[in-house]
Amino acid sequence: MVQKDDFEPRLGKVRALGNAKAKSYLSRVLRSAMLASGGAFGKAPRRVQFTGARIGKGAGVGRVLAARDHLSAYRSRRVIVKFSIPKLAGKGIAAARAHMRYVQRDGVTRDGAPGRLYGAETDKADGRAFIDRAEAGDDARQFRFIVSAEDGAEYEDLRPLTRRLMAQMEKDLDTKLDWVAVDHHNTGHPHTHIIVRGRNDQGADLVIAKEYLTQGLRERAAELVSLDLGPRGDLEIEDRLRREVGQERLTSLDRGLLRDVAEDGLVSPRHVDPRLYALRAGRLQTLARLGLAREGAPARWRLAEGLEDTLRRMGERGDIQKTLYRALTQGGVERDRADQVIYQPTAEDARPLVGRLVARGLSDELKDRHYLVVDGVDGRAHYVEIGRGLATDPIPEGAVIRVEPRSTQARAVDHTVAAIAQANDGRYNVDLHLAADPTASAGFAQAHVRRLEAMRRGRASVERQDDGTWIIGADHIEQAAAFEKRQAESAPVVVTTLSARPLDQQVGAAGATWLDRELIADAPEPLRDAGFGREARQALALRRQWLIDQGLARQDQDQVIYRAGLLTRLQRRDLIAAAEGLARETGLNFSEARPGQAIVGVYRRSVDLASGRFAVIERSRDFTLVPWKRALEGQEGRAVSGVLREAGVSWTIGRGRGGPSVS
Repeated sequence: MVQKDDFEPRLGKVRALGNAKAKSYLSRVLRSAMLASGGAFGKAPRRVQFTGARIGKGAGVGRVLAARDHLSAYRSRRVIVKFSIPKLAGKGIAAARAHMRYVQRDGVTRDGAPGRLYGAETDKADGRAFIDRAEAGDDARQFRFIVSAEDGAEYEDLRPLTRRLMAQMEKDLDTKLDWVAVDHHNTGHPHTHIIVRGRNDQGADLVIAKEYLTQGLRERAAELVSLDLGPRGDLEIEDRLRREVGQERLTSLDRGLLRDVAEDGLVSPRHVDPRLYALRAGRLQTLARLGLAREGAPARWRLAEGLEDTLRRMGERGDIQKTLYRALTQGGVERDRADQVIYQPTAEDARPLVGRLVARGLSDELKDRHYLVVDGVDGRAHYVEIGRGLATDPIPEGAVIRVEPRSTQARAVDHTVAAIAQANDGRYNVDLHLAADPTASAGFAQAHVRRLEAMRRGRASVERQDDGTWIIGADHIEQAAAFEKRQAESAPVVVTTLSARPLDQQVGAAGATWLDRELIADAPEPLRDAGFGREARQALALRRQWLIDQGLARQDQDQVIYRAGLLTRLQRRDLIAAAEGLARETGLNFSEARPGQAIVGVYRRSVDLASGRFAVIERSRDFTLVPWKRALEGQEGRAVSGVLREAGVSWTIGRGRGGPSVS
């Protein structure tokens, strides 16, 4: 007996059931669902996760602009927008003032003049007043943008474009903005630096959605440039994309391929535009040649993991090689391509680099990242990323320098502080230090306090009490190592000037030069018989003969014997010669400082001699010259005090309570 609810199960995929009409209906339903969720046909809707990208002003506008049909993006004029959001707390205001000076530096306009700051309604904005408003308003942050149109060179004046862009930004964010800008024409692509205060027109914190910052503002700028110059023509688009096919960098073709990766991880070059089909197919072949793609099925390809980051790094490396070649050419230095390398301070086999400074430049204007091109004694030319500009003092081209990786380990002072704190219930101060080590001086202990001050400013977990006592955690060594790692991010190397004078000026110099230190060193720098290494060898031979002629060395068969205290003798010659000129200039007598002598006076300025940089310390009736330290930077005219030792002077700035006075 058959019941009405009996059925015969048929195994198989759900979509395989039914007739053709049902399949067609199901396909239409799935397609509608995919499109409604922002997906493409044949791809499941992506699971939306909270990222915070839509928090803040402009989220909706940024989302709409980012969702444009990417076909129309090819016709739009290309504009690059970079941004950063530095905090203004602590030293942030000082850094903001330095950045304001930087964007207005000399040589950035078409005629090589300083940058001209302007605003929404003025062609001559006051950068100092702008920063003062931020400081008075207690702004938490600042927005910095670099806007660079690929066709920016076609604009005679970028100011109208910038003002229209900022007016559109105000509409998108529904607030008036306090901003200033400056145009730069010192690179291959004219660009504009825009600085925006972190307050809206109601005085509240300005919060801009990440989607607007990363995509919305760029699309707005592209709209304006396309409106001014017209959309790209078919031939122009095809020519640009054809050039992208073989490039070893991230391209718009790569972004399109990444967008079209299916759920199975494969992508096809197929496209509704037959020209793009051919270009995408060619790009996939290039990626396969680079080992970044392989054919997983007929006409379907699997892209390598991390493709975008890999291509971005390859592009950066290519840019570095071009920069290195250009700097060497301009500096008149010829090196084979094999002898042009990138210095890697984080490599396990990284060694200190000694050489001649060929050039210094900017690798990232927005983040103030600088680089050096160094012609090494190893016969190779090196590109060295040095991080933030303020971390490395200005160095004259041609100077002999030493570059070494910055250590990311805790220092000896950190271990000393940790040991003293462990013996004193987690407390450290100068008195406890001197009690634990009676041989230590107060100045030596103060160096540990300065280290703790630097760590406190660098967000390490050390706490200073009102009485000058520091609370030190049990994990102080780990905190110190973490602090060093953060420091290495902004300054990955330590650059030391061995001689501010080039080799040819050291050969006959009266002072103690780098050549002299190499001649008497127990382990001199190994010099390759090529490039700058060969030049250094020749200069050393000439300097050796000069010392013999001056009676400061003698030839004993195959050996050269140097007089005892050679460096001290040469440095004293240098100081005496410089002091004679300063005495005529100031009308004061020169008093030579001796090791162990207390130095008290007013710091006037620094002088660069063959023996190094020295500080001019002036007193009521005379002056002296002592080795300069960075602690004196910007302290001209202030009273200073210290004791001259072999390692230099540990300075105390100002009179200070109970400190020495200046007569």
